[in-house]
Amino acid sequence: MENRVEISLLMDYYGSLLTDKQQKIMDLYFDEDFSLSEIAELNETSRQAIHDLIKRTHGQLLKYEEKLGMKRLSEQTEEKKKRIIQELEAGGWSDEAVIRLIESL
Repeated sequence: MENRVEISLLMDYYGSLLTDKQQKIMDLYFDEDFSLSEIAELNETSRQAIHDLIKRTHGQLLKYEEKLGMKRLSEQTEEKKKRIIQELEAGGWSDEAVIRLIESL
């Protein structure tokens, strides 16, 4: 499986677009750290069915990110904020340059 942190971030952005069942199972697996077997038992299904659902849902989250790009935009904004802070701390920019960069966010 893909990096758990990455999937958790995608869930933060796009989880509400998933079905209730998908949300519940992804939460149990990635946030609550339940095993596939434990989730299968709770849902009265097979371990393989849970694995397949998680894999399909992960793919769905990646498609949402590819089309909507909310996570990527957030990461770019954070990078710009870090750059502004670094430049302000270094005293290397004029007020106008900082204002232009802030406005570009």
